[in-house]
Amino acid sequence: MPETKPESVQYTADVVALTRSGHVLLIERGWPPFKGAWALPGGYVESGEAPFVAAARELAEETGLDVPVGTLDQIGVWDQPDRDPRGAFVTFAYMAIVPDGTTVTAGDDARDARWWPLTDLPELAFDHADIICAATASNS
Repeated sequence: MPETKPESVQYTADVVALTRSGHVLLIERGWPPFKGAWALPGGYVESGEAPFVAAARELAEETGLDVPVGTLDQIGVWDQPDRDPRGAFVTFAYMAIVPDGTTVTAGDDARDARWWPLTDLPELAFDHADIICAATASNS
């Protein structure tokens, strides 16, 4: 049997920030893949960083929304082999409930950041629609 090399896996963290009135915070991606598409705020887990810390950091960097790491609830882990066209990516997904009317500002790699009604979402990058579904189901 031929020997295979293990695939390098990248770790990311995403945040589903929700309001009580039924809105979710999305960013417009400013880079490929899915440049120009809407996605959850998130990004790479840095070396030596816990995923929940990365989630809070990425949320702040991309949207200006600071949430205490202790308020993030883990929704799950998404690790399907084909979830990202760049290769093997495993994401830790978290949820935060924030007050209605919370202002956000696009920063870092985001072109735009805005609240979207859960009943009228745009087409989403990656498997972020599945992650939002899991978050809203766990928040019911």
